[in-house]
Amino acid sequence: MIAHLQGKLVEKSPTQIVIDCGGVGYEVHISLHTYSLLPASDFIKVFTHLQIKEDAHTIFGFVEKSEREIFKLLISVSGIGAGIARTMLSSLDPKQITNAIASGDVSTIQSIKGIGSKTAQRVILDLKDKVLKLYDLDEVSVMQNNTNRDEALSALEVLGFVKKSSEKLIDKIIKENPEASVESIIKQALKSL
Repeated sequence: MIAHLQGKLVEKSPTQIVIDCGGVGYEVHISLHTYSLLPASDFIKVFTHLQIKEDAHTIFGFVEKSEREIFKLLISVSGIGAGIARTMLSSLDPKQITNAIASGDVSTIQSIKGIGSKTAQRVILDLKDKVLKLYDLDEVSVMQNNTNRDEALSALEVLGFVKKSSEKLIDKIIKENPEASVESIIKQALKSL
């Protein structure tokens, strides 16, 4: 198994990179999350997951070890292949996915292209306990965070702000202060929008 690759970044696109390691170029499939975290330097290190199938050997790469672990959890679910897991990590950041799984938020997982209601429910059913245990999350605090986030987002939408930019801002506010109330999230967001 290839645990990581370290070398010169030769090619870079939002879906894959090529890393030159000692004269051998490895094609590595990446998520948009990893793409956004790639350093500006030529020399990089990515944590990898090698998928071996009858017709192909595919390497998936991640800047963060935690993203690789979530990827491995996702592909362990029946009906979730490497392609869908990569799409999930491109649509939501790893923290949003773990929070959605931990809180049983079917709609967030279902909002990802290619994920239907049954698959979203299966992801939550199969991974909820693992995610709560692995990331040492408290189910109540995750639920509270999600509720505050949703209420603040809804309020900003009613006020006429664009959902995408509001979501990013609210997520940033919650990341900085996980215990923030709905009112304080909205006030901080209004100052920044």
